[in-house]
Amino acid sequence: MEKIKMTTPLVEMDGDEMTRILWKMIKDELLTPFIELNTEYYDLGLEYRNETNDQVTVDSAEATKKYGVAVKCATITPNAARMTEYNLKEMWKSPNGTIRAILDGTVFRAPIIVKGIEPTVRTWKKPITIARHAYGDVYKGSEMKIPGAGKAEIVYTAEDGTETRELIHNFTGAGIVQGMHNLNESIESFARSCFNYALDTKQDLWFATKDTISKKYDHTFKDVFQEIYDAEYDEKFKAAGIEYFYTLIDDAVARVIRSEGGYIWACKNYDGDVMSDMVATAFGSLAMMTSVLVSPQGYYEYEAAHGTVQRHYYKHLKGEETSTNSVATIFAWTGALRKRGELDGNKELMEFADKLEKATIDTIEAGKMTKDLALITTLENVTVLNSEDFIKAVRETLEKMM
Repeated sequence: MEKIKMTTPLVEMDGDEMTRILWKMIKDELLTPFIELNTEYYDLGLEYRNETNDQVTVDSAEATKKYGVAVKCATITPNAARMTEYNLKEMWKSPNGTIRAILDGTVFRAPIIVKGIEPTVRTWKKPITIARHAYGDVYKGSEMKIPGAGKAEIVYTAEDGTETRELIHNFTGAGIVQGMHNLNESIESFARSCFNYALDTKQDLWFATKDTISKKYDHTFKDVFQEIYDAEYDEKFKAAGIEYFYTLIDDAVARVIRSEGGYIWACKNYDGDVMSDMVATAFGSLAMMTSVLVSPQGYYEYEAAHGTVQRHYYKHLKGEETSTNSVATIFAWTGALRKRGELDGNKELMEFADKLEKATIDTIEAGKMTKDLALITTLENVTVLNSEDFIKAVRETLEKMM
């Protein structure tokens, strides 16, 4: 069979630990046998980020602006333990946070639904899409350890030199302080992305913050959403028969658990990070959650919604067998390939992405799956496969379809 050709490169962002191992397996077994894979490669593994002083992360985001579509492997965001483990020059910031800040836009995350994997929340019948703001908050935070008694303030110095001060706390002993920021322009982009996505998918849109406590920071998000909705989207939503409403984040959690799903839940950056993991796990597995960053300029970056699966990587290094779920990483590739095909008018590439997704789901529904799914499936007599054998089983299904 002649391989499918690509006219424009994808930006390929390699990653860390077990997902890096899966990344190579997916390329070797599911992509390069069928496609003349055309990518501009960036190594976002922690060692190379450290070597380049994190410049490689910035370069990969700029390349995404150039080519329009990227696919990203999971990466390590270092903490103190990682500083020692990898002998880092400094505690580099989250690569995802850096890329999101450069591309702006919104991260949309939705569970991959397969027969035999039932949600642990019994009322959920339809997918819940998390719309996560992609800029600022703790991901661009500045932090300081307070050594002892003293006063901590937020200080804004205007261009004309005038200062505005807000007391944070009068410390009587040691403590910590964090400064967060956001941009009205980014919040406006977030709001429009969410409203447009709701109209495109004909789903209700929920938005939640904690404006009763954060009367300036969170309240600004609430006000921006409402102003844009009233001015630009009210009539469009009514015509589409869908609804937008705002609620407090704790009320939203209660509503979500009682709902049947089938809507978009928009969250600030950190809330979206946490809630997408909760939704993914409750639908079955963190490895069964798609994630795409969509910028207002039309840039797309596809990734899995989970981390680098550190525990399995350490087992792999010892030569022990792992059964790591690669589905979300496969779907990151299919999402990127489909979008690349769509932008290039490459129907073959789009059809291949559809077939690979169907082959992945069909393999699981045929009872061949990794251990995380085997533990929760309602299917009987399933075959538990290791990391590599699951990907090979998907290839076998795909080859029959091709």
